[in-house]
Amino acid sequence: MNKPMRFAIIGCGAVTEVKSGPAYQQAEGIALIGVTRRDLEKAHDYAKRHNVAKVFASPSELINDNSVDAVYIATPPDSHKAYALEVAAAGKPCCIEKPLAPSYQDSLDIVTAFKEAKQPLFVSYYRRSLPRFNHVKQLLEQGAIGKPRHVSWHLSKAPNALDLSGEYNWRTDQNVARGGYFDDLASHGLDLLAYLLGDFNKVHGLCANQQGLYSAFDAITAHWQHQSGVTGTGSWNFASSNRFDDVMIYGSEGELSFSVFDEKPIVLNNAQGKQQFVIDNPAHIQQYHVENMANYFHAQQPHPSSGESALHTSWVMEKILSG
Repeated sequence: MNKPMRFAIIGCGAVTEVKSGPAYQQAEGIALIGVTRRDLEKAHDYAKRHNVAKVFASPSELINDNSVDAVYIATPPDSHKAYALEVAAAGKPCCIEKPLAPSYQDSLDIVTAFKEAKQPLFVSYYRRSLPRFNHVKQLLEQGAIGKPRHVSWHLSKAPNALDLSGEYNWRTDQNVARGGYFDDLASHGLDLLAYLLGDFNKVHGLCANQQGLYSAFDAITAHWQHQSGVTGTGSWNFASSNRFDDVMIYGSEGELSFSVFDEKPIVLNNAQGKQQFVIDNPAHIQQYHVENMANYFHAQQPHPSSGESALHTSWVMEKILSG
């Protein structure tokens, strides 16, 4: 490939340790040259452990440094807009962790800024790039279950030790993530369903806080219709006794089932019988997402997770959270 795109990370926290950071180092055509975070001591520790050359003193220094070609924003969602607008103003490409922003309006402001700057914007909805979900998409496009009619997704889990402790967790702070774990987790699956079944058309939701352990919602249900006519229902409950993560797509000639987060087999059931497909995820879950960015920069290939597609997901989430 030509000269690699030199990325730097704002917010080199937990998500960048295994899921994303190493992918930026290993993908051909991409180079990770620097990092920063609020706690600079931790930033230096990250750089030393991951062999990253430079630690920037601040996000602004990182964004405006001439050695940085593109920026990966991996901070909590409430800070995405401020950093993203600064990256757009600097005229640089950007990848932002999901969800794009806590609200549809903030997401729209971000997407508009990059359009005006004529710079590409990517969002880390990396399931659009994973082989296991592209196999699901291929089965649907091949008519393995006939015409898709309805999709249902149920995700639940018990409160964890941090939830029960009462200690601060930005993921369940309504000022950072109104939907709590819904924002963090359901966003992935809703974006995936838009990728598999087409954009949503009508969306309605019902939200509650059943436990009173934190300020964000912990119980959310929704029903919707895709532009294709496929109907859907979803339930996300973080006050349950057990973990479930089950998606079922019902078609005119069969069914497909899989999990959004668990590496369960994909199960196809149709007139030919029941088949299972086991497709493992890569060690660094964002590997293919980052490689697709390299393909965008070096081979002008479209990326499956753009600012526009993430904006649609933000709209869906806002409709659900607004009731």
